[in-house]
Amino acid sequence: MSLFDWFADRRKGQSVVKVAQEPEEGDGLWSKCPECSQVVYRKDLLANASVCGNCSYHHRIFSAERIAIIADEGSFEPLDDDLTPTDPLGFKDRRAYADRLRETQASTGLRDGVITGLCRVDDIPMALAVMDFRFMGGSMGSVVGEKITRLIEAATAKRLPLLIVCASGGARMQEGMLSLMQMAKISGALERHREAGVLYMPLLTHPTTGGVTASFAMLGDLILAEPKALIGFAGRRVIEQTLREKLPDNFQTAEYLQDHGFVDTIVPRTQLKTTLATLLTLHGCRPEVPVQA
Repeated sequence: MSLFDWFADRRKGQSVVKVAQEPEEGDGLWSKCPECSQVVYRKDLLANASVCGNCSYHHRIFSAERIAIIADEGSFEPLDDDLTPTDPLGFKDRRAYADRLRETQASTGLRDGVITGLCRVDDIPMALAVMDFRFMGGSMGSVVGEKITRLIEAATAKRLPLLIVCASGGARMQEGMLSLMQMAKISGALERHREAGVLYMPLLTHPTTGGVTASFAMLGDLILAEPKALIGFAGRRVIEQTLREKLPDNFQTAEYLQDHGFVDTIVPRTQLKTTLATLLTLHGCRPEVPVQA
């Protein structure tokens, strides 16, 4: 079963291939780049990892396409796919949290905002977590924290390198303190992973903000980012009002953070798999040797 077939099975007969594979801008056979206004054939855009061939603008993509870009074909094996969020606080604002969960699950085919599993990158085994911004802004609730923690623990036990693709608005307010606790839980698991001497890399994509930035997104041995990704904790307007001064135009971009030492390298999406394979090899990770019959 292919990755996209697996996502399709999750939606009770409604295929999510279109949602997962297509960039969010434009309809039909053509897509217009919001950065340079170049009109491109949609299939050509998808073949280029949803990166504009004219200006290198990175269209937003979601978990299925991102896993397909990173992992060797057919190698991704999901873990803890049965975990489903609940409503421990009985939270309700304009709408009940339980209703929001059901509707988001139905529209995305996801149970929560992260997909975790094991895969191979150029035959090198790796643990992989991919956050999906469609699911309530990629917010980090109890299930997101639990799935990422279990993946880290599995990677530590198997001595596998770990990549977490971050895309989040931060902690999920509908779960209150239970959501904030995930920051400490994941950070603790990452510390044990570090003590075991195993590689961890976060990939910061657009956007990575809030409690995710304040925890596992900034705890990597190597911190990677996509070009022009928004990365920060508080919003720009909040910071400007607090400091009472104007911030630089490129503030909280991947490029700004790299210049100031918070990001190690910016990796274009079209070069991501090759870069990952190189980094894994440099850190002593080796391809999986097939078992002889």
